Amino acid sequence: MEEITVEALNSEKFIEQQVSAISETVGDGLAINALSGGIDSSAVTMLGHRALGDRLKTYFIDNGIMRQEKPEWIVSVFKDLGVHVEVIDARTEFFDAMSGITDPEEKREAITQTFYKDVFGRLVKESGAKHLLQGTILTDVDETVAGIKRQHNVFEQLGIDPEKTFGYKIIEPLIQLRKDGVRKVAEALGLPEEIYNRMPFPGPALAARVIGEATPERIETARQATVILEGELADTGAFQYMAILHEDRVTGMRNGERDYGTQIEIRCWESVDARTARPTRLPYDLLERLAERITNEVPGVVSITYGIATKPPSTMEVV
Repeated sequence: MEEITVEALNSEKFIEQQVSAISETVGDGLAINALSGGIDSSAVTMLGHRALGDRLKTYFIDNGIMRQEKPEWIVSVFKDLGVHVEVIDARTEFFDAMSGITDPEEKREAITQTFYKDVFGRLVKESGAKHLLQGTILTDVDETVAGIKRQHNVFEQLGIDPEKTFGYKIIEPLIQLRKDGVRKVAEALGLPEEIYNRMPFPGPALAARVIGEATPERIETARQATVILEGELADTGAFQYMAILHEDRVTGMRNGERDYGTQIEIRCWESVDARTARPTRLPYDLLERLAERITNEVPGVVSITYGIATKPPSTMEVV
């Protein structure tokens, strides 16, 4: 698997090659894919629909761990692009699968199995599809193979046969690209800037930003903090930023009394392709405003910290 750097990437030629490859692989059959609204899944959706038209069934999986955005927005954006998206409510399945799990890798594995085996296994049987298109990129593979963290969308590189494990084959049109290359391809595919310039978001979603058990209540705390953070940092030009809910409870004060609550860590990154990154030097008054808003507006939060370690040795996501 040879990397295609952004400098060497001819977007139109790449799109033509991938559309042809998808069409040849799927043949006269059906394929399915999951659309989260992120850049990788959006680019794959457009490649798949160019290749297969209505023979690609696109689903938005409402897993309960996404950011605070309405599935209707994603459905509307892609309707304007001629793509029908069906929303699947799988919130109960995902939270049941994560119940009681605190280990980061076990949590990722629970999400992986629920997504690929349970939810998509069912959709594959119902639709008769033999292939799943997904937006795995080269950085996902690198980090998984190196043992840094198991990305939920990497299988064959670990010796896992998706067809034997889940009952369908996986097609990965973007696997030779990194994030900067995917942005270039997504723009060439005609996706709107609000999609192709969108900030990266992890496959395990907010579960990757909750240290410890990802209960509905703890996910909601991270979600509310994320809304504030993304609003305040939208104009920074940073590659990625996030609010992380820590596991330990900490002592705080409100109205002269002890308020035993939770801690949010803010991370904000400068990067090109996510392989290396350094923290953004945010103005101190902006950090103070974030601390004031999150502690006042998100129930139970009494402490705010800012991560200042580079990648490496840190990673961009916390778990």
